[in-house]
Amino acid sequence: MGADESALARASTVDGVLRRTAARSPDRVALRFGDREWTFAELDRGATRVAAWLLGLGLTRMDRVAAYGHNSDAYLLAFLGCARAGLVHVPVNQNLGGAELSYLLAQSGSIVVLADPKLAGRIEEVRAQIPARDVLALRGSEESALEVARDPDSPEDLFTDVADTDVVQLLYTSGTTSAPKGAMMTHRALVHEYVSCLHALDVGEGDRMLHALPLYHSAQMHVFLMPALAAGAYSEIVETPEPADLLRRIEENGITSFFAAPTVWAALSNHADFAVRDLSGLAKAYYGAAIMPVPVLERIRARHPGIGFYNCFGQSEIGPLATVLRPEEHVAGRMDSCGRPVLFVEARLVDEEGADVAPGERGEVVYRSPQLCEGYWDKPEETKEAFRDGWFRSGDIARRDSEGYFTIVDRVKDVINTGGVLVAPREVEDVLYRHSSIAEVAVISVPDPAWGEAVTAVAVLKGPATEDELIGFVRERLAGFKTPKRVHMVEELPRNASGKLLKRVLREHFSRG
Repeated sequence: MGADESALARASTVDGVLRRTAARSPDRVALRFGDREWTFAELDRGATRVAAWLLGLGLTRMDRVAAYGHNSDAYLLAFLGCARAGLVHVPVNQNLGGAELSYLLAQSGSIVVLADPKLAGRIEEVRAQIPARDVLALRGSEESALEVARDPDSPEDLFTDVADTDVVQLLYTSGTTSAPKGAMMTHRALVHEYVSCLHALDVGEGDRMLHALPLYHSAQMHVFLMPALAAGAYSEIVETPEPADLLRRIEENGITSFFAAPTVWAALSNHADFAVRDLSGLAKAYYGAAIMPVPVLERIRARHPGIGFYNCFGQSEIGPLATVLRPEEHVAGRMDSCGRPVLFVEARLVDEEGADVAPGERGEVVYRSPQLCEGYWDKPEETKEAFRDGWFRSGDIARRDSEGYFTIVDRVKDVINTGGVLVAPREVEDVLYRHSSIAEVAVISVPDPAWGEAVTAVAVLKGPATEDELIGFVRERLAGFKTPKRVHMVEELPRNASGKLLKRVLREHFSRG
């Protein structure tokens, strides 16, 4: 590669994004966490110091470094440092422990683990099962990544030959249907995704963005935090999304943009402080992982009519943003839509043979995009299965209308084969949600000796109802083969950090009886 080609390859890296913003707006405040603030120049120097520190441990290009911590400035600096050093960042769900934790650390081959002190004990419990040679602190000690980033005696200049085709992160899928797989994200894929986010979500230099969902999750990191840094906007990180604290910060710190799962928006709108806090500066309300309940949206709009809602949809493998329903598109008849593809994403709906389906018909969503991952880490068969004829098979079933708006119907692996007939869980769920006593419901398959798979509902109630009553309610409205054989009542449904329902957990639990 010639000098010009090498420079061009470095320019379209995650590392290059931060460098350019720091050069453009060095003294602008980039980030706040607790009582610490970082200008773009300070953040840029901090990333260099962390990169030099990691390379000083003997790590070499493409070595994996796991990050196991709660939201903090140190967590961001670890990612930026890995990107600058040419290393592969492996974000790990802070709630994992035991076998789940050791699986991710072992499967990724992480040589170093950067951990919050209060989580480090979980690493030691599985130390014999993982390849990591060093477990170091993200923060909380004098030798942590945070203190390295703040040390004025640490190096402030570093050259590494990082190309945009290099893998910069392994984004592990949420594992809703199978064991997590590490999507290999290149610098080039993430930079394209950042541009799509800037365009579709109206992110600009004047934004003041609050980040409360976990940074190990691709949505908070790559749809919001990194695009905000690219735009030169202000970012504020909080460790956990506590409603009263979030409402206070939005008012006192002039927050203009905030992303949360619909469950968090519902908690905010139901909180007593929602009626008294001045939230008039909040212009952009982002959500994803589930459809926003219309009553929640209407409650927020009634209090703050100028707010604009954005429904963000996608998956880890595409960076993760694939489609957006913008504020002007939140209209009657389209409230369950996830919008249209973003700038760098092509999307189609296909049948089982890969042929396009007609508007209004159900099909699997397939993507072609520079945002896509390079495949799954050390899983060639799964990679081959996911990528066919240049298109990525998402596993999502959707409909598309004549104007190009997508509405997600189900997951391919969630479809129930009962007695040789296919049943879409979403159709049964939509009926159950019409019952006045249903707060939440998930319809799953459970192995059955007679039917192969039995349609089974798992419900959270907000009023009195019996199993027979709910089964009868569905039978009156749907064909008999679509009617649940059983309805289980539970206190809550399992979800991951982004709010996505974990039907795999329900299937495993109720399949065991």
